[in-house]
Amino acid sequence: MNITLLRRFVAVAEELHFPRAADALNIPLASLYSSIEKLETEIGHPLFTRNGETQLTKVGILFLHEAREEIAATPAPAEKPAANAGGKAKASKGKGRAPIVKGKPKPYKKRQGR
Repeated sequence: MNITLLRRFVAVAEELHFPRAADALNIPLASLYSSIEKLETEIGHPLFTRNGETQLTKVGILFLHEAREEIAATPAPAEKPAANAGGKAKASKGKGRAPIVKGKPKPYKKRQGR
């Protein structure tokens, strides 16, 4: 089972409110709904009743204890290395256009043939 799905399930189970859980996890609400649906299809039983108030089902209550144990058993994610400061160097644009001198044709345009 995916640990991310378990963390999302535990957050919803603690809040018993999908929008608040999505805000706490800093994820879109639609992503949270799809994660819970994926977890419910993986288990084969509904975990929440959504009639007016969100409540845990009996299977959800049992699964909550297993999910907490599995989250506690997983090691903490490794720290990502910090990105180097600065950005990409800009590509050289060459010398640019030559300045226009009065009476001479423009250097970047060909002379019109007659």
